Amino acid sequence: MSELNIGIVGLGAVAGAHIETFKHVTGARVTRVCSRREHDPADLESTYGIPLQATTRFEDLLEDPDIHVIDICTPHNLHAEQAVAAAKAGKHLIIEKPMATNFADCLRIERAVQEAGVQAMVCFECRFSAHFSLLHSVLSEGLIGDVHYAEVDYYHGIGPWYGQFPWNVKKEMGTSSLATAGCHALDALLFFMDVNGPARVEEVTSYATRSSSEIFAPYEYPSTSSSLLRFDDGRVAKCASVVDCLQPYYFHVHLVGSHGSILDNKIYSHKLEGMNKDRWSELQTSLIDSGDVSDHPYRPQFQAFADSTSKGEPMPRTDLKTAQETHRVMFAADLSATEGRSVNPSELGA
Repeated sequence: MSELNIGIVGLGAVAGAHIETFKHVTGARVTRVCSRREHDPADLESTYGIPLQATTRFEDLLEDPDIHVIDICTPHNLHAEQAVAAAKAGKHLIIEKPMATNFADCLRIERAVQEAGVQAMVCFECRFSAHFSLLHSVLSEGLIGDVHYAEVDYYHGIGPWYGQFPWNVKKEMGTSSLATAGCHALDALLFFMDVNGPARVEEVTSYATRSSSEIFAPYEYPSTSSSLLRFDDGRVAKCASVVDCLQPYYFHVHLVGSHGSILDNKIYSHKLEGMNKDRWSELQTSLIDSGDVSDHPYRPQFQAFADSTSKGEPMPRTDLKTAQETHRVMFAADLSATEGRSVNPSELGA
């Protein structure tokens, strides 16, 4: 096919960011949207700058032979049923994180995608950011040697000032601090630890708590968690997810290796002659320093999806299988915090 036609389900802020991004992607375009509310096509074109057909029935997207891809931007608890139905209808899939609100549903999505033979990716777009791509390259070049300890932490106060707040605070929709947002940090951690080969998490121990601030009182689940990961090769890592903080957005990265360390966008490498061990050297790149979806690095990810899908090739970096492992560790962490014990992610099934 010459161009992928995309139908988006859900029409909130995230969908708006997806629509805007696809204007700049070669080989794919958004042509239709599905929302609970009725929309006048003229109003949609005025808002988004492109002609869009609208429907309130998800089935209309599935039954439309001119729609090749379903882009799921609905609240989290709707993702699994919509993804399974789309795969069964032969549609390729873009799924906003998290894939689902439990791991059993993640497995259902995986089976449906495999049986249908369609392409699927999850929006862990931070893997395509300039910042994380640069750090991955530094690790691949061995500039800090073998990483034996890593911290990747997510600090983003998601309060009433965010449009998603009313539904995000509900347990059945937001699920957990990791699921609603911090999974970006957990996914990045696994991305970095995977550089020299598959990194299998053997044990997760997680603790969860919450702020006493009235601002975050509506949350029906602990809005802060800290998870310690042990890998099967003995390496250790930590991931904090804090969505009840009052501070600027901060994506913390600290990678410690046998020849040096990385701290956010700074480096010291024993392998680079002339570096001063008492001072960091700065890596010039664009940081992930905003929680606004309009600032997320969707463009390189969506372009990779369009290119790989059109060529019938696997999706790089954020394919379904890779995302599935992030979700396995995430739900293992949530189980650990709930039951007060260490959890082997393999307990969740395969």
